[in-house]
Amino acid sequence: MVSAKILNNGELLTLSLDKASGSGFQSKNEYLYSKIDAQLKLVPGNSAGTVTAYYLKSPGSTWDEIDFEFLGNLSGDPYILHTNVFTQGKGDREQQFHLWFDPTADFHTYSILWNPHRIIFYVDGTPIREFNNLESKGVLFPKKQPMRIYSSLWNADDWATRCGLIKTDWSLAPFTASYRNYNANACVWSSGSSSCNPNSGSSNSSSWLSEELDATSQERLELVQKNYMIYDYCKDTKRFPQGLPKECTVNVS
Repeated sequence: MVSAKILNNGELLTLSLDKASGSGFQSKNEYLYSKIDAQLKLVPGNSAGTVTAYYLKSPGSTWDEIDFEFLGNLSGDPYILHTNVFTQGKGDREQQFHLWFDPTADFHTYSILWNPHRIIFYVDGTPIREFNNLESKGVLFPKKQPMRIYSSLWNADDWATRCGLIKTDWSLAPFTASYRNYNANACVWSSGSSSCNPNSGSSNSSSWLSEELDATSQERLELVQKNYMIYDYCKDTKRFPQGLPKECTVNVS
């Protein structure tokens, strides 16, 4: 059985997958709003069928979840970065990207900002996706359920690579992904209360609670989406014949 390993005096964590088992980890604390960063180096070579996941999730059948998932591929073909946002157990908000670098060659920083106003996904400090709080327009937003941070490496060859056409080559196992420099600025949830007040003023330590994209960051986001986004649920009219989800059509004020 292959599992998680802590190496280099606690500075490096590896997750491994073989045919018998995958592996993962979770945070001890629950958070209600956070900005989390971790550096990942993904499974190299033929990683088809594998998924490296890094996400926030609450428990229960009507859970909230904010996802980074890295879908493996054949050697020489690019990884797909899959993002999704679930509210009260409902997702279907996928956006997918190719990366502008080889995510297996070195460590890169993947960040999730989750505050009362918006969710932003970052890669090496560059925003790639924003999901705004549009509750005033009737769109659900995750704000009531504390979440833990999870990561896992698992086999999903029924769907992960070319819709399941390419299967995991177990002769190449174990597959290993590496993590380092994990950091969380967060409101820790304990015994029904938060360690910080989202309505308080923005000190340096909690400025992320009101963080938003400035004009330059907005331009970078739009450039990434123009050049590297390969799927956007908000443009998939065949998938939503009754009309696109509301957040795809309302204006952000």
